[in-house]
Amino acid sequence: MTDRLSQQFAFLQEADRLKGVLRAGRLCDGSRFENSAEHSWHLSLYAMVLADHAPADVDMPRALKMLILHDLVEIDTGDVPIHSQNGTAHASAAQQAAEARAADRIFGLLPADQATEFRCIWEEFEANATPTAIFAKSLDRVQPVLQNLANGGGSWKDYDVTLEQIDRRVGAKIARGLPQVWPWLRAQVAAFFP
Repeated sequence: MTDRLSQQFAFLQEADRLKGVLRAGRLCDGSRFENSAEHSWHLSLYAMVLADHAPADVDMPRALKMLILHDLVEIDTGDVPIHSQNGTAHASAAQQAAEARAADRIFGLLPADQATEFRCIWEEFEANATPTAIFAKSLDRVQPVLQNLANGGGSWKDYDVTLEQIDRRVGAKIARGLPQVWPWLRAQVAAFFP
């Protein structure tokens, strides 16, 4: 039991480092950049609030786990903004390999049963193939859009993003998991790009 607790607390202490990983997006009030731990918490709240928009086959408790775990790898890799380098760095093979190594290290701090469970949840989110992962990934795209709208464009201005890029990089993913939400959100986004 003592060894198990030591491993669990080592993981929890390591997870605290996520609070120091700054993202490209600012808080809604624009006062500072958001950190990845705040992002994960906020996404979990998004899932709870927008649960009535989720498809019926979404496992909400599992979606919440995905949203809490999905960015832990950024402790090692940092945040790679979706609009950086024309959106190519975000999904590059090198980035995916770095994140897999980070997942090995970070989840490997846990006892074997939890390491396997958490890694499987993280991999499901990354694969974006199950209804639950598709819903969670959609939320991961919704939240930064709303923050950018609230703070006058934020990272869209920083990266000189166009409406077409938002539609392609973000909108398609949101529409896949939240088909009722994207048309409403798209109208808000379009108004920002006169």
